[in-house]
Amino acid sequence: MKGVRKTYDNSCTLSFLLVFFVLLLFRPAFSINTLSCTESLTISNIRTLVSPGNVFELGFFRTTSSSRWYLGIWYKKVSERTYVWVANRDNPLSDSNGTLKITGNNLVILGHSNKSVWSTNLTRRNERSPVVAELLANGNFVIRYFNKIGASGFLWQSFDFPTDTLLPEMKLGYDLKKGLNRFLTSWKNSDDPSSGEISYKLDTQRGLPEFYLLKDGLRAHRSGPWNGVRFNGIPEDQKLSYMVYNFTENSEEVAYTFRMTNNSIYSRLKISPEEYLGRLTTTPISLEWNLFWTSPAEPQCDVYKTCGSYAYCDVNTTPVCNCIQGFKPLNVQQWDLRDPSGGCIRRTRLSCSGDAFTRMKNMKLPETTNATVNRRIGLKECEKRCLSDCNCTAFANADIRNGGTGCVIWTGQLDDMRNYAVDGQDLYVRLAAADRV
Repeated sequence: MKGVRKTYDNSCTLSFLLVFFVLLLFRPAFSINTLSCTESLTISNIRTLVSPGNVFELGFFRTTSSSRWYLGIWYKKVSERTYVWVANRDNPLSDSNGTLKITGNNLVILGHSNKSVWSTNLTRRNERSPVVAELLANGNFVIRYFNKIGASGFLWQSFDFPTDTLLPEMKLGYDLKKGLNRFLTSWKNSDDPSSGEISYKLDTQRGLPEFYLLKDGLRAHRSGPWNGVRFNGIPEDQKLSYMVYNFTENSEEVAYTFRMTNNSIYSRLKISPEEYLGRLTTTPISLEWNLFWTSPAEPQCDVYKTCGSYAYCDVNTTPVCNCIQGFKPLNVQQWDLRDPSGGCIRRTRLSCSGDAFTRMKNMKLPETTNATVNRRIGLKECEKRCLSDCNCTAFANADIRNGGTGCVIWTGQLDDMRNYAVDGQDLYVRLAAADRV
Protein backbone atom coordinates (compact mmCIF):
# COMPACT_ATOMS: atom_id res chain seq x y z
CA MET A 1 0.00 0.00 0.00
CA LYS A 2 2.95 2.34 0.67
CA GLY A 3 4.06 1.89 -2.93
CA VAL A 4 0.62 2.83 -4.21
CA ARG A 5 0.59 5.94 -2.05
CA LYS A 6 4.01 6.99 -3.28
CA THR A 7 2.97 6.60 -6.91
CA TYR A 8 -0.10 8.73 -6.31
CA ASP A 9 1.83 11.43 -4.46
CA ASN A 10 4.45 11.60 -7.24
CA SER A 11 1.67 11.93 -9.81
CA CYS A 12 0.10 14.71 -7.75
CA THR A 13 3.45 16.53 -7.43
CA LEU A 14 4.24 16.32 -11.15
CA SER A 15 0.73 17.49 -12.04
CA PHE A 16 1.02 20.36 -9.61
CA LEU A 17 4.22 21.53 -11.30
CA LEU A 18 2.32 21.58 -14.57
CA VAL A 19 -0.56 23.46 -12.94
CA PHE A 20 1.89 25.94 -11.42
CA PHE A 21 3.45 26.60 -14.82
CA VAL A 22 0.01 27.19 -16.35
CA LEU A 23 -0.94 29.53 -13.52
CA LEU A 24 2.17 31.61 -14.12
CA LEU A 25 1.12 32.07 -17.72
CA PHE A 26 -2.60 32.60 -17.15
CA ARG A 27 -2.89 33.75 -13.57
CA PRO A 28 -5.82 36.20 -13.95
CA ALA A 29 -8.07 33.53 -15.47
CA PHE A 30 -7.24 30.44 -13.41
CA SER A 31 -5.63 31.27 -10.09
CA ILE A 32 -8.54 32.09 -7.78
CA ASN A 33 -11.22 29.41 -8.15
CA THR A 34 -9.33 26.10 -7.83
CA LEU A 35 -7.63 24.19 -5.04
CA SER A 36 -4.97 21.66 -6.02
CA CYS A 37 -3.93 18.54 -4.12
CA THR A 38 -0.86 20.39 -2.74
CA GLU A 39 -2.79 23.45 -1.51
CA SER A 40 -5.09 24.14 1.39
CA LEU A 41 -7.44 26.80 2.71
CA THR A 42 -7.11 27.68 6.38
CA ILE A 43 -8.97 29.99 8.67
CA SER A 44 -5.73 31.73 9.59
CA ASN A 45 -4.58 32.55 6.06
CA ILE A 46 -7.97 34.10 5.15
CA ARG A 47 -7.70 32.79 1.59
CA THR A 48 -10.91 32.16 -0.35
CA LEU A 49 -11.90 30.78 -3.72
CA VAL A 50 -13.79 33.14 -6.03
CA SER A 51 -15.85 31.90 -8.93
CA PRO A 52 -15.31 33.13 -12.51
CA GLY A 53 -17.32 36.33 -12.86
CA ASN A 54 -16.83 37.12 -9.14
CA VAL A 55 -20.39 36.11 -8.26
CA PHE A 56 -19.65 33.50 -5.57
CA GLU A 57 -16.98 33.11 -2.91
CA LEU A 58 -16.01 30.08 -0.85
CA GLY A 59 -14.21 30.14 2.46
CA PHE A 60 -14.44 29.80 6.22
CA PHE A 61 -16.86 32.00 8.12
CA ARG A 62 -18.59 32.37 11.45
CA THR A 63 -21.94 33.97 12.11
CA THR A 64 -22.52 37.17 14.06
CA SER A 65 -22.85 35.79 17.58
CA SER A 66 -20.99 32.50 17.23
CA SER A 67 -17.41 31.44 17.83
CA ARG A 68 -17.89 28.34 15.68
CA TRP A 69 -16.46 28.16 12.17
CA TYR A 70 -18.00 26.80 8.98
CA LEU A 71 -16.96 26.31 5.37
CA GLY A 72 -19.48 27.91 3.08
CA ILE A 73 -20.31 29.67 -0.17
CA TRP A 74 -21.81 33.15 -0.35
CA TYR A 75 -22.56 35.87 -2.89
CA LYS A 76 -19.46 38.03 -3.23
CA LYS A 77 -21.01 41.23 -4.60
CA VAL A 78 -24.19 41.41 -2.51
CA SER A 79 -23.71 43.87 0.36
CA GLU A 80 -25.64 41.75 2.86
CA ARG A 81 -23.67 38.52 3.39
CA THR A 82 -25.88 35.80 1.88
CA TYR A 83 -24.84 32.18 2.38
CA VAL A 84 -26.04 29.62 -0.15
CA TRP A 85 -24.24 26.44 0.98
CA VAL A 86 -22.58 25.24 4.18
CA ALA A 87 -20.41 22.12 4.20
CA ASN A 88 -20.08 21.31 7.89
CA ARG A 89 -23.34 22.84 9.07
CA ASP A 90 -23.93 20.14 11.70
CA ASN A 91 -20.30 19.71 12.75
CA PRO A 92 -18.73 23.15 13.09
CA LEU A 93 -15.15 23.87 14.07
CA SER A 94 -14.95 24.92 17.70
CA ASP A 95 -12.06 27.35 17.18
CA SER A 96 -9.94 28.95 14.46
CA ASN A 97 -7.95 25.78 13.82
CA GLY A 98 -9.50 24.79 10.50
CA THR A 99 -8.12 23.54 7.19
CA LEU A 100 -9.72 22.52 3.89
CA LYS A 101 -7.55 20.24 1.78
CA ILE A 102 -7.66 17.36 -0.68
CA THR A 103 -6.70 13.95 0.69
CA GLY A 104 -6.70 11.23 -1.94
CA ASN A 105 -9.86 11.88 -3.93
CA ASN A 106 -11.67 13.55 -1.04
CA LEU A 107 -12.13 17.03 0.25
CA VAL A 108 -11.76 17.14 4.03
CA ILE A 109 -12.09 19.77 6.72
CA LEU A 110 -9.61 19.23 9.52
CA GLY A 111 -9.95 20.79 12.94
CA HIS A 112 -7.95 20.65 16.14
CA SER A 113 -5.26 17.91 16.15
CA ASN A 114 -6.03 17.33 12.46
CA LYS A 115 -9.30 15.62 13.33
CA SER A 116 -11.70 15.39 10.38
CA VAL A 117 -15.01 17.18 10.95
CA TRP A 118 -16.33 16.85 7.38
CA SER A 119 -15.48 14.91 4.24
CA THR A 120 -16.92 14.24 0.82
CA ASN A 121 -16.64 10.51 1.69
CA LEU A 122 -15.80 9.33 -1.79
CA THR A 123 -14.54 5.77 -2.24
CA ARG A 124 -10.94 5.79 -3.38
CA ARG A 125 -10.63 4.84 -7.05
CA ASN A 126 -7.69 3.26 -8.83
CA GLU A 127 -7.10 6.14 -11.24
CA ARG A 128 -3.73 7.80 -10.78
CA SER A 129 -4.90 11.10 -12.22
CA PRO A 130 -4.86 13.77 -9.48
CA VAL A 131 -7.93 15.79 -8.63
CA VAL A 132 -8.64 19.45 -8.06
CA ALA A 133 -11.47 21.26 -6.29
CA GLU A 134 -13.08 24.08 -8.24
CA LEU A 135 -15.71 26.72 -7.56
CA LEU A 136 -17.65 27.12 -10.80
CA ALA A 137 -19.30 30.25 -12.13
CA ASN A 138 -22.78 29.01 -11.11
CA GLY A 139 -21.75 28.46 -7.47
CA ASN A 140 -21.24 24.70 -7.75
CA PHE A 141 -18.21 23.48 -5.79
CA VAL A 142 -16.84 20.33 -7.43
CA ILE A 143 -14.07 17.78 -7.22
CA ARG A 144 -12.91 16.74 -10.67
CA TYR A 145 -10.03 15.03 -12.34
CA PHE A 146 -7.29 17.51 -13.15
CA ASN A 147 -7.34 16.59 -16.85
CA LYS A 148 -11.15 16.55 -17.25
CA ILE A 149 -13.14 19.77 -17.48
CA GLY A 150 -16.93 19.50 -17.46
CA ALA A 151 -19.54 17.43 -15.67
CA SER A 152 -18.16 14.12 -17.03
CA GLY A 153 -15.07 14.63 -14.89
CA PHE A 154 -16.92 15.49 -11.65
CA LEU A 155 -16.35 13.07 -8.78
CA TRP A 156 -18.48 15.11 -6.35
CA GLN A 157 -20.44 18.36 -6.44
CA SER A 158 -22.05 20.54 -3.81
CA PHE A 159 -25.16 20.88 -6.00
CA ASP A 160 -25.97 17.26 -5.06
CA PHE A 161 -26.02 18.21 -1.37
CA PRO A 162 -27.97 21.47 -0.98
CA THR A 163 -28.50 23.09 2.38
CA ASP A 164 -31.27 25.73 2.54
CA THR A 165 -30.88 27.32 -0.92
CA LEU A 166 -31.65 26.38 -4.51
CA LEU A 167 -29.54 28.32 -7.01
CA PRO A 168 -30.09 28.55 -10.78
CA GLU A 169 -29.02 25.29 -12.49
CA MET A 170 -29.26 23.32 -9.22
CA LYS A 171 -31.80 20.51 -9.18
CA LEU A 172 -34.29 19.75 -6.44
CA GLY A 173 -35.59 16.18 -6.39
CA TYR A 174 -34.36 12.74 -7.34
CA ASP A 175 -31.29 11.71 -9.31
CA LEU A 176 -32.34 8.11 -9.98
CA LYS A 177 -28.97 7.13 -11.46
CA LYS A 178 -27.05 8.19 -8.35
CA GLY A 179 -29.79 7.29 -5.89
CA LEU A 180 -29.85 10.85 -4.51
CA ASN A 181 -32.80 12.79 -3.13
CA ARG A 182 -31.80 16.46 -3.17
CA PHE A 183 -33.89 18.54 -0.77
CA LEU A 184 -33.67 21.76 1.24
CA THR A 185 -33.36 22.02 5.02
CA SER A 186 -33.61 25.35 6.83
CA TRP A 187 -31.06 26.84 9.17
CA LYS A 188 -31.94 26.36 12.84
CA ASN A 189 -32.31 30.13 13.06
CA SER A 190 -30.96 33.19 11.22
CA ASP A 191 -27.64 32.96 13.09
CA ASP A 192 -27.21 29.18 13.26
CA PRO A 193 -26.55 27.22 10.03
CA SER A 194 -27.16 23.82 11.63
CA SER A 195 -30.08 21.78 10.28
CA GLY A 196 -33.42 23.20 11.34
CA GLU A 197 -36.83 21.58 11.59
CA ILE A 198 -38.20 22.84 8.24
CA SER A 199 -37.48 20.96 5.02
CA TYR A 200 -38.73 20.92 1.44
CA LYS A 201 -38.84 17.53 -0.28
CA LEU A 202 -40.19 15.91 -3.41
CA ASP A 203 -42.47 12.89 -2.94
CA THR A 204 -42.62 10.48 -5.87
CA GLN A 205 -43.79 7.31 -4.13
CA ARG A 206 -47.42 7.43 -5.27
CA GLY A 207 -49.44 9.48 -7.74
CA LEU A 208 -47.82 12.52 -9.34
CA PRO A 209 -44.61 14.07 -7.99
CA GLU A 210 -45.32 16.88 -5.52
CA PHE A 211 -43.15 18.91 -3.15
CA TYR A 212 -44.01 19.05 0.53
CA LEU A 213 -42.94 21.56 3.15
CA LEU A 214 -42.29 19.50 6.26
CA LYS A 215 -42.04 20.56 9.89
CA ASP A 216 -40.25 17.96 11.98
CA GLY A 217 -41.05 15.47 9.21
CA LEU A 218 -44.81 16.22 9.22
CA ARG A 219 -46.51 17.69 6.14
CA ALA A 220 -47.39 21.35 6.52
CA HIS A 221 -47.89 22.47 2.89
CA ARG A 222 -48.15 20.84 -0.55
CA SER A 223 -46.95 22.37 -3.82
CA GLY A 224 -49.53 20.69 -6.03
CA PRO A 225 -48.43 18.81 -9.18
CA TRP A 226 -46.43 20.36 -12.02
CA ASN A 227 -48.85 21.63 -14.71
CA GLY A 228 -46.36 22.34 -17.47
CA VAL A 229 -45.80 25.95 -16.38
CA ARG A 230 -45.51 25.91 -12.57
CA PHE A 231 -46.58 23.89 -9.58
CA ASN A 232 -50.34 24.09 -9.37
CA GLY A 233 -50.32 25.07 -5.68
CA ILE A 234 -47.80 27.93 -6.11
CA PRO A 235 -49.54 30.31 -8.54
CA GLU A 236 -47.35 33.13 -7.23
CA ASP A 237 -44.41 31.71 -9.21
CA GLN A 238 -45.33 33.53 -12.39
CA LYS A 239 -43.49 33.26 -15.71
CA LEU A 240 -40.82 35.94 -15.96
CA SER A 241 -38.86 37.21 -18.96
CA TYR A 242 -35.48 36.64 -17.28
CA MET A 243 -36.14 33.21 -15.76
CA VAL A 244 -36.99 29.75 -17.15
CA TYR A 245 -38.49 26.96 -15.02
CA ASN A 246 -38.30 23.27 -15.80
CA PHE A 247 -39.55 20.03 -14.25
CA THR A 248 -38.14 16.76 -15.60
CA GLU A 249 -39.67 13.33 -15.02
CA ASN A 250 -37.99 10.37 -16.73
CA SER A 251 -36.07 7.18 -15.98
CA GLU A 252 -32.97 9.11 -14.85
CA GLU A 253 -34.38 11.92 -12.76
CA VAL A 254 -37.46 13.56 -11.30
CA ALA A 255 -36.40 17.10 -10.52
CA TYR A 256 -37.17 20.82 -10.63
CA THR A 257 -34.68 23.44 -11.75
CA PHE A 258 -34.59 27.00 -13.04
CA ARG A 259 -32.11 29.14 -14.90
CA MET A 260 -31.57 32.82 -15.53
CA THR A 261 -31.57 34.35 -19.01
CA ASN A 262 -30.20 37.63 -17.64
CA ASN A 263 -27.01 37.05 -15.66
CA SER A 264 -27.07 40.51 -14.12
CA ILE A 265 -30.08 39.41 -12.04
CA TYR A 266 -29.60 36.99 -9.15
CA SER A 267 -32.42 34.75 -7.95
CA ARG A 268 -32.67 31.92 -5.44
CA LEU A 269 -35.16 29.79 -3.57
CA LYS A 270 -34.69 29.52 0.18
CA ILE A 271 -36.41 27.45 2.85
CA SER A 272 -36.78 29.59 5.96
CA PRO A 273 -36.87 28.66 9.67
CA GLU A 274 -40.08 30.71 9.66
CA GLU A 275 -41.78 27.81 7.82
CA TYR A 276 -41.96 29.03 4.24
CA LEU A 277 -40.24 28.65 0.90
CA GLY A 278 -39.41 32.01 -0.66
CA ARG A 279 -38.08 33.32 -3.95
CA LEU A 280 -35.63 36.18 -3.54
CA THR A 281 -34.35 38.21 -6.49
CA THR A 282 -32.02 41.18 -6.88
CA THR A 283 -32.13 44.12 -9.22
CA PRO A 284 -29.00 44.74 -11.33
CA ILE A 285 -28.50 48.22 -9.85
CA SER A 286 -29.05 47.78 -6.11
CA LEU A 287 -28.03 44.12 -5.65
CA GLU A 288 -30.43 43.97 -2.71
CA TRP A 289 -32.77 41.06 -2.19
CA ASN A 290 -36.48 41.47 -2.94
CA LEU A 291 -38.86 38.81 -1.64
CA PHE A 292 -41.03 37.95 -4.67
CA TRP A 293 -43.29 35.39 -3.04
CA THR A 294 -43.59 32.91 -0.20
CA SER A 295 -45.21 29.50 -0.08
CA PRO A 296 -47.40 28.90 1.82
CA ALA A 297 -48.70 32.36 1.00
CA GLU A 298 -51.97 32.36 2.95
CA PRO A 299 -52.07 31.24 6.61
CA GLN A 300 -55.56 29.74 6.41
CA CYS A 301 -56.00 28.14 3.00
CA ASP A 302 -52.44 26.97 2.37
CA VAL A 303 -52.21 24.78 5.46
CA TYR A 304 -52.06 21.09 4.51
CA LYS A 305 -55.53 19.45 4.61
CA THR A 306 -56.96 22.37 6.57
CA CYS A 307 -60.53 21.65 5.42
CA GLY A 308 -60.62 17.85 5.43
CA SER A 309 -61.74 15.54 2.63
CA TYR A 310 -64.16 16.64 -0.13
CA ALA A 311 -63.91 20.25 1.05
CA TYR A 312 -62.03 23.26 -0.29
CA CYS A 313 -60.74 26.49 1.19
CA ASP A 314 -61.83 29.92 -0.04
CA VAL A 315 -60.45 33.08 1.60
CA ASN A 316 -63.50 35.03 0.40
CA THR A 317 -66.07 32.98 2.33
CA THR A 318 -66.95 32.76 6.01
CA PRO A 319 -66.05 30.22 7.18
CA VAL A 320 -63.21 29.64 4.72
CA CYS A 321 -63.91 25.89 4.40
CA ASN A 322 -66.69 24.79 2.05
CA CYS A 323 -68.06 21.41 1.04
CA ILE A 324 -67.95 20.61 -2.67
CA GLN A 325 -71.31 20.83 -4.42
CA GLY A 326 -73.21 17.59 -3.69
CA PHE A 327 -71.46 17.10 -0.35
CA LYS A 328 -72.32 18.04 3.27
CA PRO A 329 -70.29 18.24 6.51
CA LEU A 330 -69.51 14.86 8.04
CA ASN A 331 -70.05 16.34 11.51
CA VAL A 332 -72.34 19.40 11.41
CA GLN A 333 -71.75 20.34 15.04
CA GLN A 334 -68.00 20.19 14.60
CA TRP A 335 -68.29 22.20 11.38
CA ASP A 336 -70.40 24.88 13.14
CA LEU A 337 -67.69 25.17 15.79
CA ARG A 338 -65.22 26.06 13.00
CA ASP A 339 -63.48 22.70 13.11
CA PRO A 340 -63.64 21.44 9.52
CA SER A 341 -61.00 18.71 9.90
CA GLY A 342 -63.61 15.95 9.58
CA GLY A 343 -64.38 17.09 6.04
CA CYS A 344 -67.49 16.32 4.02
CA ILE A 345 -69.47 13.33 2.73
CA ARG A 346 -71.72 12.83 -0.28
CA ARG A 347 -75.37 13.80 -0.06
CA THR A 348 -76.26 11.02 -2.52
CA ARG A 349 -74.36 7.82 -3.18
CA LEU A 350 -72.97 7.33 -6.68
CA SER A 351 -74.77 4.84 -8.88
CA CYS A 352 -71.82 4.39 -11.24
CA SER A 353 -74.10 4.72 -14.26
CA GLY A 354 -75.81 8.05 -14.87
CA ASP A 355 -73.38 10.08 -12.75
CA ALA A 356 -72.39 13.62 -13.74
CA PHE A 357 -69.60 16.12 -13.03
CA THR A 358 -69.41 19.56 -11.50
CA ARG A 359 -66.74 21.89 -12.84
CA MET A 360 -64.72 23.72 -10.19
CA LYS A 361 -62.70 26.63 -11.62
CA ASN A 362 -59.34 28.04 -10.52
CA MET A 363 -58.60 25.19 -8.15
CA LYS A 364 -55.54 23.84 -6.44
CA LEU A 365 -55.81 20.23 -7.54
CA PRO A 366 -56.34 17.58 -4.85
CA GLU A 367 -53.43 15.62 -3.45
CA THR A 368 -52.43 13.07 -6.07
CA THR A 369 -51.70 10.10 -3.79
CA ASN A 370 -54.64 8.23 -5.34
CA ALA A 371 -54.25 9.64 -8.85
CA THR A 372 -53.00 8.27 -12.15
CA VAL A 373 -51.88 10.22 -15.21
CA ASN A 374 -52.08 9.60 -18.95
CA ARG A 375 -50.38 12.33 -20.93
CA ARG A 376 -51.48 11.03 -24.35
CA ILE A 377 -55.21 11.73 -24.10
CA GLY A 378 -57.31 14.89 -23.82
CA LEU A 379 -60.11 16.05 -21.55
CA LYS A 380 -62.99 14.38 -23.43
CA GLU A 381 -61.35 10.97 -23.33
CA CYS A 382 -60.38 11.63 -19.72
CA GLU A 383 -64.05 12.16 -18.83
CA LYS A 384 -65.05 8.93 -20.58
CA ARG A 385 -62.43 6.94 -18.70
CA CYS A 386 -63.51 8.44 -15.41
CA LEU A 387 -67.15 7.56 -16.05
CA SER A 388 -66.21 4.00 -17.00
CA ASP A 389 -64.42 3.51 -13.67
CA CYS A 390 -66.81 3.39 -10.73
CA ASN A 391 -63.95 4.30 -8.37
CA CYS A 392 -63.10 7.52 -10.22
CA THR A 393 -63.98 10.60 -8.15
CA ALA A 394 -62.51 13.44 -10.26
CA PHE A 395 -60.40 14.31 -13.30
CA ALA A 396 -58.43 17.24 -14.73
CA ASN A 397 -55.87 18.13 -17.38
CA ALA A 398 -52.28 17.19 -16.53
CA ASP A 399 -50.82 20.12 -18.49
CA ILE A 400 -52.39 23.58 -18.90
CA ARG A 401 -50.37 24.57 -21.97
CA ASN A 402 -51.94 24.72 -25.44
CA GLY A 403 -55.46 24.78 -24.06
CA GLY A 404 -54.90 21.79 -21.79
CA THR A 405 -53.56 18.29 -22.49
CA GLY A 406 -53.17 15.01 -20.66
CA CYS A 407 -55.43 13.39 -18.10
CA VAL A 408 -55.24 13.01 -14.32
CA ILE A 409 -57.81 10.71 -12.72
CA TRP A 410 -58.42 10.51 -8.97
CA THR A 411 -59.77 7.35 -7.34
CA GLY A 412 -60.62 7.71 -3.67
CA GLN A 413 -61.14 10.77 -1.52
CA LEU A 414 -60.15 14.30 -2.54
CA ASP A 415 -57.92 16.17 -0.09
CA ASP A 416 -56.12 19.49 0.37
CA MET A 417 -57.98 21.69 -2.10
CA ARG A 418 -58.45 25.44 -2.32
CA ASN A 419 -59.49 27.93 -4.98
CA TYR A 420 -57.71 30.99 -6.32
CA ALA A 421 -58.87 34.25 -7.82
CA VAL A 422 -56.84 33.38 -10.94
CA ASP A 423 -54.30 30.83 -12.18
CA GLY A 424 -55.84 27.69 -10.70
CA GLN A 425 -57.06 24.76 -12.80
CA ASP A 426 -60.42 23.31 -13.73
CA LEU A 427 -61.28 20.25 -11.64
CA TYR A 428 -64.22 18.00 -12.57
CA VAL A 429 -65.69 16.25 -9.52
CA ARG A 430 -68.04 13.28 -9.92
CA LEU A 431 -71.56 13.68 -8.50
CA ALA A 432 -74.69 11.63 -8.36
CA ALA A 433 -77.18 12.85 -10.98
CA ALA A 434 -79.54 14.06 -8.22
CA ASP A 435 -76.87 16.48 -6.93
CA ARG A 436 -76.08 18.03 -10.27
CA VAL A 437 -77.59 21.55 -10.32
